[in-house]
Amino acid sequence: MRAVDIIIRKRDHFQLTKEEIKFFISGVVDGSIPDYQASAWAMAVLLNGMTDQETTELTLAMAESGETLDLSEIAPIVVDKHSTGGVGDKVTLVVTPLVASCGLPVGKMSGRGLGFSGGTLDKLDSIPGYRSDLSKQEFLDQLKEFGFVLTGQSADLAPADRILYKLRDVTGTVDSLPLIASSVMSKKIAGGANAIVLDVKVGNGAFMKTIEDARKLAETMIAIGKLSGRKVEALLSDMNQPLGVAVGNAVELREAIDTLHDGGPADFHEHCLVIASHMLLLGKKVSTLDEARAMAEDALKSGRAWEEFRALVIRQGGDVSFIDHPEKLPGAAVTYEMKAERDGFIAELRAQTVGETAVSLGAGRAKKEDSIDLGVGMYVRVKVGDQVKKGDVLFTILAKSEADAQAAAKRLATGIQWSDKPVEPLPLFYATKS
Repeated sequence: MRAVDIIIRKRDHFQLTKEEIKFFISGVVDGSIPDYQASAWAMAVLLNGMTDQETTELTLAMAESGETLDLSEIAPIVVDKHSTGGVGDKVTLVVTPLVASCGLPVGKMSGRGLGFSGGTLDKLDSIPGYRSDLSKQEFLDQLKEFGFVLTGQSADLAPADRILYKLRDVTGTVDSLPLIASSVMSKKIAGGANAIVLDVKVGNGAFMKTIEDARKLAETMIAIGKLSGRKVEALLSDMNQPLGVAVGNAVELREAIDTLHDGGPADFHEHCLVIASHMLLLGKKVSTLDEARAMAEDALKSGRAWEEFRALVIRQGGDVSFIDHPEKLPGAAVTYEMKAERDGFIAELRAQTVGETAVSLGAGRAKKEDSIDLGVGMYVRVKVGDQVKKGDVLFTILAKSEADAQAAAKRLATGIQWSDKPVEPLPLFYATKS
């Protein structure tokens, strides 16, 4: 069996066998299949797709490419959540401590930025000393003792996904349904959680551009979960505009801190409560969604969620003074206000344009080896449906230089569409699948 033959078969629209998929994934992991062949295969998958059977076999091959965790001895139910990626999506930073503070164990392995979508670990890097590289044993020990872990994907778990994840980011193969589904679910299966809430983003700032595609992705991941004995629920949420106000790394961490103090932007605050409520219900902490909502709201109002996050930072080696005093977090040299040049209503605020602009400022990666500037980013001051007057601030841009800020402003202007008539606000969620 040769890698090139498998690439050709997928290029020519043939269905790959279980044996071919296992051979290819094994070769990616042991290095016998080089990056350029893995990239060619990923492009063939993006262009020609995979059947549900192929996607399931790919997921299992990726999950079994390294060690898998058994959490059954730690707790009867360990809950996890995953977002398919968006702009301004710092939800994990809020909902995981919130849910853990309600007494439901949360074992979360997060990732770094992919394309124009930011990554949770990049945001956590804003806290000096915070360890996102816990070993398998450290993960298990902390989950058993404290009921909450938020770290990066262990090198031993689904190593095939880690390799493909980086390649997809720089080869234009991010937005492939089977590659997204297998990436998400291979990590979840290997990570051992038995109750998983999926936040499937839909819109121009998501990898799934239409509700139909997002629904198909959700159904694919739910089917994979059921085949592997997991309880999986998916919520389809809007990503046609950024979530919350902050886009970047340190700026998003600040917004998460505000929300954990029962503040933060209204849309982001509500989004977190909805996701947390579904996690509490799926994890059998409550028997109704209304009970879950009340429990989640109380965790924020009482300060328990914030204390849980603070304790997490201390346990994982972070300098807690940086979250107690967020003004210490990384900042940018230049603050630039982009103002409206006309009156009107915001008809479109393209999340993708905002995300790509954040990357151009240095908040994300153009190549997998790129470093990130934790202090740059922006605050998005308007939402679709807002009425704006000439001179109102549309974006507060945080940049390394005045030139970078002005270039970002020009780019951001292309992502806004105006209307002279009132425009309906966008919904936060479209549907729930289980």
